[in-house]
Amino acid sequence: MGKTIIRAANLTAIRWAHAVNSQQLLDEALAGDIEFIEADIVLGKLSGGDGDDMPVMAHPPANVSDLTLQAFLNQIKDFNDLHEGNEKGVKLDFKSIDVFEGSLDILDATIPSMSYPIWINADIISGPVDQNKTVPVDPNRFFAGCMRYKQAVLSIGWTTNWGAEFREGEYTKDQCDAMVETLAFNNVLSTGQGITFPVRAGIAANSEEQLHKLVAAVNETNESTLTIWSSDGDYVDVEKLRKLIFGFGVERVYLDVPEELAAKLDLGNAGNGAGTFNSLVSFSFISLCFYAFSSWLKQ
Repeated sequence: MGKTIIRAANLTAIRWAHAVNSQQLLDEALAGDIEFIEADIVLGKLSGGDGDDMPVMAHPPANVSDLTLQAFLNQIKDFNDLHEGNEKGVKLDFKSIDVFEGSLDILDATIPSMSYPIWINADIISGPVDQNKTVPVDPNRFFAGCMRYKQAVLSIGWTTNWGAEFREGEYTKDQCDAMVETLAFNNVLSTGQGITFPVRAGIAANSEEQLHKLVAAVNETNESTLTIWSSDGDYVDVEKLRKLIFGFGVERVYLDVPEELAAKLDLGNAGNGAGTFNSLVSFSFISLCFYAFSSWLKQ
């Protein structure tokens, strides 16, 4: 069959709320004009609570929160049900394989009823630069769980080590090849499921050739994009990053970076986010249709 091509609008214009790991931040995100809510999930406890650990919204090393994964998803669904046409997408960043597998019952009960974009994120490959402090999420167990959520976009990346003092570092050919091999081993490349590769801005700017080859390889079977992210204080070569973004095209790149970096990139995105969000919904929907058709062909 011919590969499904999705030509969306300017994805870099979509506005993000990042690390929405508390009730206050969730309230602000739902009341604000952002289109996508990103949050982290760990095994931990509710503030002031005891008993067994559960999936809560927090970023390591924190493991206490006033917001559980269940409450987080319920509130977003309630909001989206009441705001048809202005729904907010969700990106769930699972920080360990244990919390992901511990969340499957919750995801089973919520994802099938979602009519808005849902991304499932994990860092599954050890990446740059000399990164050995963070343990990647086990890719085989992660994909085994994800395969039940065909409407979800798989957001799969590398652990990274970067900061203000870094200048040299890249996503190497070996690291990109390892990603493709892992996808193939777990049969993801036979599903047609939507994929986005989260890449750290300062490192991605040094990795144009490797990332082009990665996306080209995956696009043979699955619609894929880049999601460029950055931490506050990261060094980023702005001109090289602009070249990377325009080399891929703004219809293939999401941008979740601090406002200061976004302003330096000067991509002309003021006020354009709401007009592109329907393209995000279409990406999730068409990827699901592509998966269904791929499955039918194998029967």
